[in-house]
Amino acid sequence: MAKAKADYILISGHDGGTGASPLSSIKNAGAPWELGLAETQQVLVANRLRDRVSLRTDGGLRNGRDIVIAALLGAEEFGFGTGLLVALGCDMARQCHLNTCPTGIATQREDLRAKFAGRPEHVVNYLFLIAEEVREHLSRLGARSLQEVIGRAELLEPHADAVLDLSFVLAPTDENLPRRRIAARNGDLPAAPPPSGAIDNSHRTVGAALHAGESRHYQGSAGQSFGAFLDEGVELSLEGQAQDYVGKGMGGGVIAIRPFATDAASDPVLAGNTIAYGATGGRLFVAGRVGERFCVRNSGATAVVEGAGDHFCEYMTGGVAVALGPIGWNAGAGMTGGVAYVTSWNQLNADSVVAREVPAEDGVELRALVEEHQRRTGSVLAGRMLADWARSLKEFRQLVPVAAISVPAPSPEQLPEKEAKIVNQA
Repeated sequence: MAKAKADYILISGHDGGTGASPLSSIKNAGAPWELGLAETQQVLVANRLRDRVSLRTDGGLRNGRDIVIAALLGAEEFGFGTGLLVALGCDMARQCHLNTCPTGIATQREDLRAKFAGRPEHVVNYLFLIAEEVREHLSRLGARSLQEVIGRAELLEPHADAVLDLSFVLAPTDENLPRRRIAARNGDLPAAPPPSGAIDNSHRTVGAALHAGESRHYQGSAGQSFGAFLDEGVELSLEGQAQDYVGKGMGGGVIAIRPFATDAASDPVLAGNTIAYGATGGRLFVAGRVGERFCVRNSGATAVVEGAGDHFCEYMTGGVAVALGPIGWNAGAGMTGGVAYVTSWNQLNADSVVAREVPAEDGVELRALVEEHQRRTGSVLAGRMLADWARSLKEFRQLVPVAAISVPAPSPEQLPEKEAKIVNQA
């Protein structure tokens, strides 16, 4: 990874996690971060690569002692997950994937979210206490900062009662070689986004470096992650096709993909799998079919396609997805928020979503999206639908999460005190 010009290497241990995974994955898989971190540090130092990268570690870090030991073994950055969630009120119920979190953290249900009592100050206090403990351990070592002890494994020694051979983990590195990061960047800066014109699949993550107000118009076959991490005010259009992860993590902007003008296919496939993965905003229009897991983990983007594969809108928590053509199996699996509009499907995930007729008030929004899709991509299918919209609207079904229609609004007793007063006064 260091030779491939990675700037950060993460060593993630087997411990930690929210507990939503199967017990077989939590209890019987992985290895302690100490083993991976020690080996990584030793190999990078021996090969004179340590000064080019930063080492991060996580996996059950709980206190200041863990931080100092990780630093002595070579880590410069430290990840917290479980500890912060517990500080916010998580009780480790292991229901994160069921939309039934009893403390209101991992759920879209308003009645459960009303129970959330966490505050930013809880996290701040927890981290300040850890920092205070780190300073105490550093003072015992005669150090004033973590930077002074990074990679100094010689300051560690086995406990007197230790039964394990820790000589490998505690093996010191050459003190004459860099044992922490020195270079500001591992390698040269990435190339600037290509100008408008021809594009091929060697161009990956095109658009991520563009700023508000910029736009690009391409022709060809774009590489992976076309339009990934797109920012507000940026527009990308593509005549051709793209690979997987179009619009991954996009937070704004517009992506429009249409087939080649010479493409005579009546039902073209224009993009790969996992489109709009983890998107938080923006608008995406594809005048053709895409692969599997369309809009997986989408939480805010609006996307229109003309057909998709299996697992449509998987784990979606927000935003709008529209499929003008057929979609595959297991649509809506784990979907807890947002809304989708479809015309035909092989199978819905009945545990997560239900299909219903499009409410009159939502039909206006749907038509506006189809009109925008036709305007941006020149879609023939969208044009046919708009020509007889009354009939087309009847063919659509709205997919909504089961939780959104089966859970009553929270009572005043379940609401925070300030909101409850407003309800009672009304």
